[in-house]
Amino acid sequence: MHHPEENPWQIVSEKQVYDNPWIGLTEYQVINPSGNLGIYGKVYFKNVAIGVLPLDEQMNTYLVGQYRFALGQYSWEIPEGGGPLGTDPLESAKRELLEETGLKADRWAELQRMHLSNSVTDELCIIYLARGLQQFEPEPEDTEQLIIKKLPFKEVYRMVTNGAITDSVTVAAVLKAQLMIMEGRL
Repeated sequence: MHHPEENPWQIVSEKQVYDNPWIGLTEYQVINPSGNLGIYGKVYFKNVAIGVLPLDEQMNTYLVGQYRFALGQYSWEIPEGGGPLGTDPLESAKRELLEETGLKADRWAELQRMHLSNSVTDELCIIYLARGLQQFEPEPEDTEQLIIKKLPFKEVYRMVTNGAITDSVTVAAVLKAQLMIMEGRL
């Protein structure tokens, strides 16, 4: 009997199926936990996912709206992006906030770490809370067509709870911040 934290999967062979500058896909022939032969596909990411919840002194936050190719629909989200593995994720968060909203913050705190889809990917996400905001010019990437909205945090919380916002990073950030508000920690 395996200890619950020991890996019960055995890799028989692996083959890289796809690779681009952002992601790769590996197909594994495995012996699964029940001892049977099987197959497993894993998408690996070459960036850490980054989310930033900017919150000003009046408890307003900023959402970024964009059409998400993978979903085939429009999405409202906190500022998000990626930081190359091996680089300081806080520096990536600062860059993303400035690129997408034109904001700079003088106070930063890590809000949450999470794995975004751990059944098929190894993608790690780090979410930061940004306070002490100052407005500058946004610097969006050429692949981004963004709309920025400044909204009261309470309204964004309602958008999460009524299902108008479905982006997992935004949902986690907003719910964590609301919990901190309720506990008097924010």
